[in-house]
Amino acid sequence: MLRELLKRGEHPGCLVGASAGAINAAYFAGRPDGDGVARLEALWCKIRRQDIMPLSMLGLLAMILRSRAHLVEANALRRLLETHLSYERIEQATLPLHIVATDMLSGDEIVLSTGPVVNAVQASAAIPGVFPPVRIDGVDLVDGGVANNTPISVAVALGATRIIVLPAGFACTLRAPPRSAIAQALHALTLVIARQLVRDLEFYSTRAQIYVVPPLCPLDVSPYDYTQCAQLIERAAQKTHAWLSDGGLERALIPGELREHAHAAH
Repeated sequence: MLRELLKRGEHPGCLVGASAGAINAAYFAGRPDGDGVARLEALWCKIRRQDIMPLSMLGLLAMILRSRAHLVEANALRRLLETHLSYERIEQATLPLHIVATDMLSGDEIVLSTGPVVNAVQASAAIPGVFPPVRIDGVDLVDGGVANNTPISVAVALGATRIIVLPAGFACTLRAPPRSAIAQALHALTLVIARQLVRDLEFYSTRAQIYVVPPLCPLDVSPYDYTQCAQLIERAAQKTHAWLSDGGLERALIPGELREHAHAAH
C-alpha cells in the first residue's frame, strides 16, 4: 500500500501506528522514501515467526507453573528493532511519529511521541499473554491494538485534517478455525479491530477527510503466518494501484472488505 501511495506522490506529514502498524510507522518515519519502503518490504519477506515469537516448551511450562505471565520473552523482537531502526528516540525520526500503546491496568490509550523508540514500539506490539508488558514512565504498557489499533482518533486529536488509513483487514475465507491458541487469539483480535475501525470511520468522518486503502479480500492467511508476506505485499500493491487509478483518494468511503461479509463456499 505504502509503495503505491509514494509512487502516486503521497507523502505523509506525520505517522501514527499501533501494534504491527507501529513497527511499520517507526521504520518508515526514519526512511520516508521509496528506498525505505523497499527495505521494509525486504525485511518482512525474510522474517519468520520464530524470529519474533520463538516458542519453547520451557516457556509454556513457565506459564503453566505460573512463574511468569507471558508465553515468550521479547528479546528476539527487541533485537530486530534495535538492528533495523535507524534512530534511537522517537523525536529523532525524520517524520513526526506517534506510537499508540495500552495501559495494561486501565485499558487507557497511551500515545508515545517522545522517548526511546525501541521501547515504544516493543510496548505497542506486546500482545497480552504472549509478550511481557513494557514499563514506560512507571506504567505497564501492552499492545496498542487493545485500546486503538487503527488510531484515527489520535491523528484527529493531533490536528490532522486529511488521513490515509492502511488497514491490514482480516482473514475472511478461513475454512476452519486456526489450530493454535495464539493463532486463534490473533484472528479474533483482527475481527474486533476491523469492527472497531468501521465504527471509528463512521464517527470521525465529519472531523477530517479520511481515505481508507481497501485491505485484501478474499484472504485466507492467518496473521500468525509469516510465510506468505511476499505474495501478500504484491497483491496489496496491485489492489492499491487499482484503487488509486479508480479515484480512491477522491472518495471517502468505508471499504466493504472491512465490514462483516461472507464468501460462497468453494
